[in-house]
Amino acid sequence: MPKTKSAKKSLRKSKKNWEINEIRRRKMKIAIKSFLKDIKNKNKEEAKEKLKMVYKQIDKASKRFMHKNKAARLKSKYAQFLNKA
Repeated sequence: MPKTKSAKKSLRKSKKNWEINEIRRRKMKIAIKSFLKDIKNKNKEEAKEKLKMVYKQIDKASKRFMHKNKAARLKSKYAQFLNKA
């Protein structure tokens, strides 16, 4: 356990950031799963709408915990899924 005042504050801050990032990870994962389910069920119109949500969640993730190049790679990958469907 941290002893100094600054170490205690750092621990609080890192826990808070972890929680925020975990919520964003879950939202992103849920959006991706629902998008892929629409692709699998051949609902192209609904998949287009879900792709917008996937992009939104990936962009938010890239601002906090995901590398920008990985975000771009994922967005490209999911756009290709939509185009192939």
